[in-house]
Amino acid sequence: QVQLVESGGGLVQAGGSLTLSCAASGSIFRRSLMSWYRQAPGKQRALVASSTSVGGTVYADSVKGRFTISRDNAKNTVYLHMTSLKPEDTAVYYCNARIAAADYWGQGTQVTVSS
Repeated sequence: QVQLVESGGGLVQAGGSLTLSCAASGSIFRRSLMSWYRQAPGKQRALVASSTSVGGTVYADSVKGRFTISRDNAKNTVYLHMTSLKPEDTAVYYCNARIAAADYWGQGTQVTVSS
């Protein structure tokens, strides 16, 4: 069983920065594809960024150049550093771990960007 606990969300003004953290329990972290998704009101959950077990990264076009995903395998933690935030970044952000076709989700953390 894998548990994911997100933290770091909050209210920030447009142009500001936030860093989200996701701490994972269990021994599979190093082998997992770790991702951040977000879901805005009335919209489907969408991929924001992913970090592979070998250090590769993928970003949604809407966040390229503004968000950075990183992972600390020693701490079983993945981060999402968000800069130049926009009101359209407002959403619940979810941490996801994927390994062997199994998906694990955190409870989500709210990010609200005011204009």
